[in-house]
Formats: sequence, structure tokens, C-alpha cells
Amino acid sequence: MSAPLPPDSVDRRIMRATQRGLPLVARPYHAIAADLGITAAEVMARINAMLAQGAIRRIAAVPNHFALGYRANGMTVWDVADERIDELGRLIGALEFVSHCYRRPRRPPIWPYNLFAMVHGKERADVEEKAKRIGAILGDAARAHEILYSTRILKKTGLRLAG
Repeated sequence: MSAPLPPDSVDRRIMRATQRGLPLVARPYHAIAADLGITAAEVMARINAMLAQGAIRRIAAVPNHFALGYRANGMTVWDVADERIDELGRLIGALEFVSHCYRRPRRPPIWPYNLFAMVHGKERADVEEKAKRIGAILGDAARAHEILYSTRILKKTGLRLAG
């Protein structure tokens, strides 16, 4: 399999036009196309190609959970066997209430956790219930866990192209 081609100038223009979010209109790709002087079909085809090649990872909404009434936002952290983390991470990441799930390195002896899953709730009891559901799926594979609650909202942004 050959390496993907680097984005060309039109791809980079599309990336710059979308990196702060899609326009909040009924047909965002048409609006981007009009701004760039190309067709909406070309915008969509190029975005699909960049997704397929891995030049961009995903297109997704990034909600402000606090503004939506979810005041309890907890990162559940789990100590699971390294040889099972891929399998278990896929299961946990597929849960409808997990907004993101990923592996992180342990930092023994202080930090034994390697599986992280973010959940949101209107109250801490909601987050704790969701953590129990995760724990039931992990079963004996989870040796320990904690819930780390957010104390402030962080600005969520991805990589930005200059210019």
C-alpha cells in the first residue's frame, strides 16, 4: 500500500475553511463551496477522500456539555490488562454514553490507569451510574478505577493550519 498523497492547495483551502467548524446553515458544504469558488460535490468528494486517506480524522460535533445542562463531566480511568485493552476499549468506546475513549500510558507507581472513557451527566450520580455500567462490562479485567470530574471547561480545538 502506498503512502497517501499530501493535500493539494484546494484540499488545504477546504481544511482552513472547516477547521473552526462547519457553517451553521442548512447546506454547509454548499456554503463552503460558494466561498471557495468550487462545487459542493467537489468539496464533499475531497473531504471524503481526505477522510479515507487519514489526512483528516473525522468530522463531528463538539458540544459544550455544560451549556447543555450536563454539569457532571467525569473521565473514568481504568486499570486493565494491556493485552486486552484494544478489545475492551472498542466495547467501551461503542457505548452511547461514552463521548470518547482511549488508551494512555501508565505512570507507575502513582498512576496505574491505561483506559480512559469520558462520560457526562446532569449530576454526579448519573456519571457514577454510567461508570458502574462500564465496570460491569469490564468485569474482572478492571483491577482498579477512578472518576476524575472536570472542574472547568477547556477550549476544544484540533490542529489548525496557518494562513
